[in-house]
Amino acid sequence: MRRPDDHRCRGGVGGCAAQPVTQRFNILLIVALLCAMALSLMAGKVWLPLAAWQGNDPRWLIIAELRAPRTVLAGLVGGALGISGAAMQGYLRNPLADPGLFGVSAGAALGAVLSLFFGYAAAAWLLPAFALTGAAVSMALLALLVGRSGSLIVFTLGGVILSSIAGSMTALAISLAPTPFATSQIVTWLMGALTDRSWDDVRMALPLIAVGAGVLALTGRSLDALTLGETAARSMGVDPLRLQVLIVIGVGICVGASVAAAGIIGFVGLMVPHLVRPFAGNRPSAVLLPSALGGALLLVVADSLVRALPTVSELRLGIAMSMLGGPFFLALLLRMRRQLP
Repeated sequence: MRRPDDHRCRGGVGGCAAQPVTQRFNILLIVALLCAMALSLMAGKVWLPLAAWQGNDPRWLIIAELRAPRTVLAGLVGGALGISGAAMQGYLRNPLADPGLFGVSAGAALGAVLSLFFGYAAAAWLLPAFALTGAAVSMALLALLVGRSGSLIVFTLGGVILSSIAGSMTALAISLAPTPFATSQIVTWLMGALTDRSWDDVRMALPLIAVGAGVLALTGRSLDALTLGETAARSMGVDPLRLQVLIVIGVGICVGASVAAAGIIGFVGLMVPHLVRPFAGNRPSAVLLPSALGGALLLVVADSLVRALPTVSELRLGIAMSMLGGPFFLALLLRMRRQLP
């Protein structure tokens, strides 16, 4: 019986010959990410030169306490959303798959909205706790809906149903908000942003995203085998139920932690795997790490741009990504339509 790892070195762009190319591409992404993070520390309505990067310069506090945690958090959230999108597209074998399809984003958003609705967000840790609880409940409900069938169709439909229910309950909370201030808080948070984030937010998100990304990394070989079809993957020793559980847990933790830290930031998980796939190859396992690095790079650059734009108030990062992701999604649909027979 062939094992899933036997498939990874079989010819084509997914073979061993492509591995050095993927490694060079990963190194290039890491260098670009480090450069982007350094630039992000300088970027803003007021640009801070390298001369400010000294402990005896009063401007150093702006870098160390405001821009540095925001930059690190942008990299963490972007990486989490990027690897989640790559794993979902590999699992569902659908290039239009996005982490929001699971209902985890909507569940996490609903949890955070409820904390704002009832006024429980006064303590800094309560809103993230509610968001993570919402993500966990969505994961549990999705597992119950799918059961032991392991069906991709049931899995996808279950995620759509949960997204719809959570979205309607979020809208209800907004319409019934007890005060205009609560409504403003909810709407502002749902737009997604990294404004006023601190090292406490980084300490909350880092371990969760690391665990979620680690779980998704375990699915690489099984996702490779799944490209041959579900029947062939079973014959190669892939357990569909175990793979499904790993995907749900990994995506749930990554997306839940990202929403808890930054609100809803869409389209990263959709765009980044498509952008890196021509360079990393079509093998799902080879796309996971580049998608994480590419997502981190994209969000760090985007956050730097929204900070530096000459606007009266800062453009929300979630809005900026939607403005970028909408046309990308449309172009992707048109390209896929032209490829149909």
